[in-house]
Formats: sequence, C-alpha cells, structure tokens
Amino acid sequence: MHVGLLRTVGASTAVYGLVVTAWPALLAKPSGLAEADGRVAAATRTALRPLAWRDTAGGLALALAPAGPALRIAACARIAADFGDAALLGVTLPGRARRRAAVAVSVGWGALSVAGLLWPTAGRVRGAGGAGGAGGAGGAGGAGGAGGAGGIGGAGRGDRSDRTNRTDRTDRTDRGA
Repeated sequence: MHVGLLRTVGASTAVYGLVVTAWPALLAKPSGLAEADGRVAAATRTALRPLAWRDTAGGLALALAPAGPALRIAACARIAADFGDAALLGVTLPGRARRRAAVAVSVGWGALSVAGLLWPTAGRVRGAGGAGGAGGAGGAGGAGGAGGAGGIGGAGRGDRSDRTNRTDRTDRTDRGA
C-alpha cells in the first residue's frame, strides 16, 4: 500500500468536494447539467451538493484514516464511489463526449486509489507474517516470529535485520558472551 498516494487522492478529493459543495456549477457545467445560457437550475445545485459532500467525507476518510485496515476500507469506499460514478454518469449524462469525459475522470481517480492500495511495499513479501505460529493464521512466523505481528507492515517485519540480530545473540551465547 502506498499511503502517501492514498492520502494525496483523499486530500484532493476532499478539497474538490468542498469547492463543488460551495459552487455546484463547477461540476454542472462540464457535465452538461447547466442550462443553455450557462445558469445552473436550483434543483441541479440541490442534487449536486450532497454528491460533492460525499466526496468531501470520503476524501477526508482517505486522508486521515490510520494506516492499515481503516485506510484500506476508506480506499475501497473511494474506489467504489469512483467506479460507481463512471458506471452511472457514463450512461446518464447528456452527450456522448460528456459521458466519455466523466467516465475517464472517474476511472482515472479510481485507478489512482487502486494503485495506492495495491502498490508493493519494498522489502516485504505479501502473505508473510500475521498472528499465529509458523504456518498458523497469517502465514509463516506469526507474532514475534519471522513474519512478525500484523502481517504486511506489522511489527517485526521479518526482514533480514531481524534474523541477523537473532543470529548475533545466538553467536554471543555460544561463545560465552
């Protein structure tokens, strides 16, 4: 997981949501939801504000959730919202070009969240660690073992330095140190 990317997507989404909540025309006009003279009807503004507020709330969750399961859940919610927007706006907005643009923007933002969620973390192996003993729940090692508690990114990551430190302690014991 790339926490920085997810936080950036979250903060950007939250700011965008706040701006559109205040000025719904920023979303209505490029979406083709404005009148021919450029005005945005009161009903359209009323309908867009909760959508924009949802983006604010989801963006804040992504920006502020603690790393780990809470951040994963926030990212999944953001991804569902973006891909849902693509599916719905892609068939309901007026005009083919506007529908395509809405799909591209929605899928683009969703893809950034997917990338942040699936980004490999250097030096860590997926599936290693977790709670339980060797071969127990969470993979090899378990709490305090080679995998460390919490699986990916958990305490005692199970990297080479952990094994080296244990070996050093063993060598000192063998030498009577």
